[in-house]
Amino acid sequence: MVNPWLAMASGADPAERSRTMGGAHSAFVSDGVVSPRVRAVVADSWRRSAAVLPGPEFMAPVELTDDELDRYRRAHPLARVMPLLRELLGTIADDGAHLLAVCDAAGRMLWVEGHAGVRRGAERMNFVPGARWDERHAGTNAPGTALALDHAVQIFATEHYNRLVQPWTCAAAPIHDPVTGRLLGAVDITGGDHLAGPHSLALVQATARAAEAHLTTGPTAGQPTLSALGRDEALLTTADGHRLRLSRRHSEILALLAANPAGLTGDQLSLSLYGERPVPPVTLRAELSRLRRLVGGLLHSRPYRLSVPVETDAADVERELAAGDLCGALRTYAGPLLPQSEAPGIRRMRRLLEDRLRRAVLGGDDAGALQLWADSPWGEEDLEVWERLLAALPEDARHRGRVAARTGRLRATFAQRAED
Repeated sequence: MVNPWLAMASGADPAERSRTMGGAHSAFVSDGVVSPRVRAVVADSWRRSAAVLPGPEFMAPVELTDDELDRYRRAHPLARVMPLLRELLGTIADDGAHLLAVCDAAGRMLWVEGHAGVRRGAERMNFVPGARWDERHAGTNAPGTALALDHAVQIFATEHYNRLVQPWTCAAAPIHDPVTGRLLGAVDITGGDHLAGPHSLALVQATARAAEAHLTTGPTAGQPTLSALGRDEALLTTADGHRLRLSRRHSEILALLAANPAGLTGDQLSLSLYGERPVPPVTLRAELSRLRRLVGGLLHSRPYRLSVPVETDAADVERELAAGDLCGALRTYAGPLLPQSEAPGIRRMRRLLEDRLRRAVLGGDDAGALQLWADSPWGEEDLEVWERLLAALPEDARHRGRVAARTGRLRATFAQRAED
């Protein structure tokens, strides 16, 4: 079976493949029809790109520069693994034919390294630190598509949606926090047609796994953690490193108990889970019994409580906010707490955390923080944030026009809703 994430089969002619994909790309741009010769992963990415981008030839926006970029990447979790990435891919980055690139989960390039001559070529398409290379801003490309699909992928030459990028071939793999499973970013190698083979994809996949293994040596290793932001089924990592994906109800119970270290009575826990509707006590006891079989001695009773403190990503956000680290809190905030949960206690915790974070974003003129919120799924239609972002950006900001256009569209949408 052909690997769908590889651009070409071994032994295929790159020049012929480039002509075939170039013709298919031109046909798609002109009439929206995708040739059956286009890989499904690329065809889907072309459709996503066409839906949000103005045309097939454009420059990716640069959002972070100078001191702001330096501060952002120093604080980013992937800064810890850059020495390892350079060790594993340093030869490739220095051989005069390739680039090593690392981006965050939003597609912002944090590091782009390699031979000066190759970097100069990449600069002509804004493949530079601080630029946005997610699909929404740069179209089909290996790091952006790897982030969109959360899977390693190779993009060959004319498979790129943006014609300015079609002289290049790239392979990228996502990197996750090994404790929480949260997407941190991606590692990429970019170069010429010679990258269009299995070796480059295998290399970035192995490098990403090595980076994740390196991150397990962090200071929180050995303490139970619960990741419940942006996911409906929380991930519990036990003190000995085992990872358990919990059911929605068990996720709710552990999130509530982690937030109440003194414990909850049966009535309090039932009210937080089920609200005022009548639920037989045996229902809660059965859920707790099933949960105890999973987590063993972590769950105690009379009152219901956790035997040891469990760190949560929601509490991490709260701590970073309290410390004044707004951008750190935004990076940790992977989304609403158990977003599909209807449990009253979870809904309250979810609303309070989101409100605190949003107020902090709106309470300052930090364009970087405003941009992080606006670019998120929960902020993409937040007109107040987009208006504040537009006001905070300097007149000469490279992406100010894009922000102004988005703000204008949101104003029109909200005005239309008000009329209806």
